[in-house]
Amino acid sequence: MTNTEISSFSFLDCKLHNCNMLETVNVIKERIESRIFTQHVVVNVAKLVNMRSDPELFDSVNSCDIINIDGMGVVWGARFLGNKVPERIAGVDLFNELLAMSAQNGFSIFLLGAKEDIVSQTAYTVQKTHPNLKIAGYHHGYFWDDEAALVAKVRASGAQLLFVAITSPKKENFINRWRDQLGVDFVMGVGGTFDVVAGKVKRAPKWMQDYGLEWLYRVIQEPRRMWKRYLTTNCKFAVLLLKAKLKSFAR
Repeated sequence: MTNTEISSFSFLDCKLHNCNMLETVNVIKERIESRIFTQHVVVNVAKLVNMRSDPELFDSVNSCDIINIDGMGVVWGARFLGNKVPERIAGVDLFNELLAMSAQNGFSIFLLGAKEDIVSQTAYTVQKTHPNLKIAGYHHGYFWDDEAALVAKVRASGAQLLFVAITSPKKENFINRWRDQLGVDFVMGVGGTFDVVAGKVKRAPKWMQDYGLEWLYRVIQEPRRMWKRYLTTNCKFAVLLLKAKLKSFAR
């Protein structure tokens, strides 16, 4: 492993990096200091399943420089197929670690996504938590009528790290489409993280996170919207795992 590289393996046709939180943050820090552009993504069961029927999402994810595992289902599945995975790296936890690292090293950030009140509250909260953090700017996530103008705003801000809180697959495809024009050194999709930071959505208790039950907590919070999604993707994921395991036996 070099100073700016981490080892990876292939899982269900997706490249995954088998590193822990500290290694991930250190590599990102080194790449920012060296001005090496880094496109980052975290994957969970739903994203891995959806990638198989969405070529654009598949390309956007596999184009990333660092792909962390966010979801105990993927951790267990990868281990089931014989891969060594040290731990899960939840997107919201990595976001918080990167904010602390940025505040310590004088890196500037840009927050993009969610509704105006949510992203502004997120900016206020993270600034209060990290007084030394440089926030170059923030913008809501409803800019699809003029993406180029938004990209120009991000570039003009001089931000080094960009966090994109938009739903999948929009955020992955947006990042991959504009990666060369954003002008940042690091960009990461953070999904619903701003909702959590702003206090709009409550995160699952720690014990549920540890046992891979955050999906169940979300179903309890939003049963009508979530139950079918998780039932469908989890079943498809189980089938993919079994097929991959049987294929490994046949070798």
